[in-house]
Amino acid sequence: MSDYELVADEARLSEVVAEARRASEYALDTEFHREQTYYPRPGLLQLAWEERVVLVDPLATPLGPLKALLDSGATAVMHAPDQDLEILRHCLGRLPGHLVDTQTAAGFCGLRSASLRDLLARFLNLEVAKGDRLTDWLRRPLQPEQLAYAAGDVRHLLALWAALRARLAALGRLDWCAQECELLRARQSSGRPAEEAWRRVRELRRLPTRSQPLAMAVAAWRDRRAARLDIPARYVLSDLALAAVVQAAPDTRGALAAVRGIDAGAVRGSTGAELLEVIQQARRNPPRVVRNPKTSESSHLQPVVALVSAWLSQVARDDDLDPALVATRADLASFLEGEPGARLATGWRYEHYGARVEELMSGRAAVAMDSGGKLRIEQRSGRPL
Repeated sequence: MSDYELVADEARLSEVVAEARRASEYALDTEFHREQTYYPRPGLLQLAWEERVVLVDPLATPLGPLKALLDSGATAVMHAPDQDLEILRHCLGRLPGHLVDTQTAAGFCGLRSASLRDLLARFLNLEVAKGDRLTDWLRRPLQPEQLAYAAGDVRHLLALWAALRARLAALGRLDWCAQECELLRARQSSGRPAEEAWRRVRELRRLPTRSQPLAMAVAAWRDRRAARLDIPARYVLSDLALAAVVQAAPDTRGALAAVRGIDAGAVRGSTGAELLEVIQQARRNPPRVVRNPKTSESSHLQPVVALVSAWLSQVARDDDLDPALVATRADLASFLEGEPGARLATGWRYEHYGARVEELMSGRAAVAMDSGGKLRIEQRSGRPL
């Protein structure tokens, strides 16, 4: 007999949600595909609380009753939940009111991008089988081994969080973790703006600055069209064709047809008409491109960013933290340039790290190497060698 319940009925799902809402926290995960769609398609949703494990079949029942669980005061415990949250936002129009990410929590214990399997082994001494990443979660009926694997993804999440929470409490970092998980939840609440889509295309990031407004406009159009049709963006226009369109900036169907990677059928249809209109609008009124420190550092800051980044990476490891949680090079560049909203300028990051970087930048401190070969920030002597 299985140790989980498979729910494929809306009335039963409502009953399950009523039970789960009485718990203070619940584990949540999803299995999904997105190879042929813009939005991820859920194939299974898993819940666990107390001694219960429930698998919900979204192909058999509407997920609406889950809104009551997400809106409750209970905390959702998830692992690396970015795409799971995207599914909830798209399917239900909301996210959990309270969220814990065990991967983020592990980062505050010094573990970098740790997998759930590794964390279960480290903190709970549990060895779980690797899943088959090629399994088809949309084919029915789901096989017993698929269901058992999916149940395993949530069965131990609450126990794992309890172990991580104890470690974080010992380190004095529970508040840090709570702040970071709330930032993650807030970041996912509105999704990624289409105007930022061009930054995710390597071929467009290499274009000269003068081409960036058109790159933004065309990539945003591609993203919105893909979302409207629920197809992958590459089905609208490949990355290669996207870059070629930006470079050529065609103004007629004939010129568009000559662009590398453009399908002749698309030129004749609505795709071609829409694309040409987007290009014309971007020429008449170029969109404003906000500088992104991820792709650009001021030349005078590059040596400073490199040096301080090395120190931050080292001190984070010394403090048993994932260095990426403290600050990336982009975070550091935005902080050094005084940009509003720089991550290193607020909260625990500023208190423990940003303030020391400010001491360095003000000239009151200096980076030195100790006898063990480690970088340290020390009070500056003012005596040049």
